[in-house]
Amino acid sequence: MVEAFPEKELFHYTPAGKLRPFAEMVKEVMNIETGYMRGIALGIWEFPDSFAVISTKEELVSACEAVRDETRKLWEEMTEETLGVVEKDPFFGPSQSHFDRLQYALENEIHHRGQGYIYLRTLGIEPPEFFVR
Repeated sequence: MVEAFPEKELFHYTPAGKLRPFAEMVKEVMNIETGYMRGIALGIWEFPDSFAVISTKEELVSACEAVRDETRKLWEEMTEETLGVVEKDPFFGPSQSHFDRLQYALENEIHHRGQGYIYLRTLGIEPPEFFVR
């Protein structure tokens, strides 16, 4: 999705005043994924805005790839028992299992990806097929 956007629009375009540019949504997705994966796999519960300084499409694509690579590595540290642990969410509030936490992160990503499709269409750009990852 990121690669489908023209660079300027990726960081500045919104179809309505209260919405954020797609790059900001992607940064949010990466922060949530990083925070949850490190918290669940390593017990390191931090939610810094690690990607705030990213300002080019190339940097954003690279960061996305790095986050997903780290997620794949950390996934190997998780067990079924780990995913079943229920704790208060250190970032967003309610108690839930680690599995539910990861499901939230995935649903958040899907939600923002859908917004990206709308953004691209309003720009007159045909979005990539849904199965293209």
